[in-house]
Amino acid sequence: MDSAGCRVDPADLRTGSSKDWVEAGGILIPRYTGEFWTSGQRKGSPIHEISYRACFKPQLPRFFISRLTGRGDRVYDPFGGRGTTVIEAALLGRRVIANDTNPLSRILTRPRFFFPDAADVRERLTAIPSVPGARADIDLSMFYHRDTEAEIVSLRTYLMDRQESGEEDDLDAWIRMVATNRLTGHSSGFFSVYTLPPNQAISPERQERINRRRNQVPPYRDIRELILRKTRSLMKRVGPHDRNLLNTAGNEGLFLTGDSRNTAAIPGESVRLTVTSPPFLDTVQYAKDNWLRCWFNGIDAAEIEGNLTVTRSLGEWCGVMAGTFRELFRVTAPGGYVAFEVGEVRKGRIRLDEHIVPVGDAAGFLPLAILVNLQKFTKTSHIWGIGNNDSGTNTNRIVLFRKEE
Repeated sequence: MDSAGCRVDPADLRTGSSKDWVEAGGILIPRYTGEFWTSGQRKGSPIHEISYRACFKPQLPRFFISRLTGRGDRVYDPFGGRGTTVIEAALLGRRVIANDTNPLSRILTRPRFFFPDAADVRERLTAIPSVPGARADIDLSMFYHRDTEAEIVSLRTYLMDRQESGEEDDLDAWIRMVATNRLTGHSSGFFSVYTLPPNQAISPERQERINRRRNQVPPYRDIRELILRKTRSLMKRVGPHDRNLLNTAGNEGLFLTGDSRNTAAIPGESVRLTVTSPPFLDTVQYAKDNWLRCWFNGIDAAEIEGNLTVTRSLGEWCGVMAGTFRELFRVTAPGGYVAFEVGEVRKGRIRLDEHIVPVGDAAGFLPLAILVNLQKFTKTSHIWGIGNNDSGTNTNRIVLFRKEE
């Protein structure tokens, strides 16, 4: 598809949906409600199976990328998270830019553009020295068997030494990414004793309570074998064609760590489509939930907390988003689009889509439509106490903007 032919009327996206009109900040905008995509539509590539709080399914960015861009167009996500948008864009033959203020985002995203050979992963893991009896500088006994902890600390020391010396290569980065994702979880596929799903590391005190309630002690886990198992899982059904697409996009792409309001590294008017989802006020505590991942990667969780775009008041959130939209207007090509996914917060009392419409309009974009994708909640959603019309985010609510030519 030639991107010049990607001018889209919102009506083209509404198949099977209902339509009403909503006034948002004095702007009357059509709202389409329906099931635009489901988790069963083109099952997402296994390469997406890296856990991160509040991430959307790959079907969401694919819906917009496939309709609003052509091969070779540049797709951007200023709140990159685990990299869903840019990985899906790469698999569709697009060029990519990812950004996030949280340095964990780059750690979890970039390595998946450069697939190693599983045999090379095994060889590298075997070569990494393991120091018997090695201990972390914090108490992790409630999560790990002593021998597992020694293996984790040995791997952490190796990776930090490689990074500090400038010797870390793509193979090291892959191992770091997988190990970061395997630190804690609720099955034997993770390094830890049974705990909550891997996108949230609970406090040591709460883990001790879980251990007492379940009458459990941390069992030994062979972290090398678990890293290899996850490596094979991520690689399954990802053939040579998709690997080549990912590698090409990775070599040409930008993977930034910084403020979405200041992205000087991105050339002006170079982005055809942005698909993103910002933090929804303070609904998710990214630094708190990732404290163990931060420790493993030598990141100061307290320091990054001050840099994350997490706001308590609606007015403050709109102010931060206004700065982001001004920067998006600079980098978006004439005729380009922004698909901005937000949700319902404060038990559904605040619909952020209706607040983001005037923010994008003030930055110079034309608000085209609100698309509300209805969805059923997963078991994980219920763990967080989220239910339909109850609390948290009940629907994908995407505001679609266009930069006029």
